[in-house]
Amino acid sequence: MAYCDWKNTSPENQAYHDKEWGIPVHDDSRHFECLMLEALQCGLSWSIIIRKRDTVRACFDDFDYVKVAAYTEADIERILNTEGMIRSRRKVEAIIHNARCFQKIADEFGSFSEYIWRYTDNVTVIYDGHDEGRIPSSNALSEDISRDLRKRGLKYLGPVTVYAYLQAAGIINDHDRDCPCFRRIVSDFPTTVKKCEGDTEVICYR
Repeated sequence: MAYCDWKNTSPENQAYHDKEWGIPVHDDSRHFECLMLEALQCGLSWSIIIRKRDTVRACFDDFDYVKVAAYTEADIERILNTEGMIRSRRKVEAIIHNARCFQKIADEFGSFSEYIWRYTDNVTVIYDGHDEGRIPSSNALSEDISRDLRKRGLKYLGPVTVYAYLQAAGIINDHDRDCPCFRRIVSDFPTTVKKCEGDTEVICYR
C-alpha cells in the first residue's frame, strides 16, 4: 500500500501528499491554514479543497490569522464574491471567528504551535497499526483536542476534522510504512510509537 493509496488520485493530491501531508508544522500561520482547510472541507471532498486552495489563500491573506481576525463585513462580502471561492457564508464567518480564538490561544501559550505540540510532548506520534492502513476517522487525542478547542470557542472542529488536521500538520504520522514520506518523517523528526487508544471503527482515507 505504498503512497498511502494516494497514487491514483489527482496530481494536486499527489503533490500535496508528497510535499506537505504529515510534515511536522511549527509555524502558526501554517497551523491555522491546516485547521481551516479541514474545517472548510466539512461536507466537501478534499479534491475540491486542494483545487481551490490558492483562491482560499488569496481570500484570507495567506492565512495570516492576525489579519483575518480583523476582518469586517466588507471582507466577508469580498470573499463570497470572489470567483472560484467556496461560497458558504457560515464557513467564511467561522474562519474569521476562529482566527480571533486562535489568536487568543497563541497569546496565552506564546504560540499556537506551543499549545498544540504539548499534547504529544513535542514529538510526532505513530500509532500501532496505522502504518498498515488501519487508519481511524478520529481517536482519543483528536477528541481531547477538539473538546478543548471548542471550549475555547472554535467552530467546525469536531474530532474527525481535528484528526485530519493532526495528520496534515505532522502531529500524527499516518503515512503507510512503505511510503517514502513515512521514512523521511521518521528520519528527520522526533517520533514516538504508541498503542491505539480510543480509535473509532471507521477507516478514513483522503
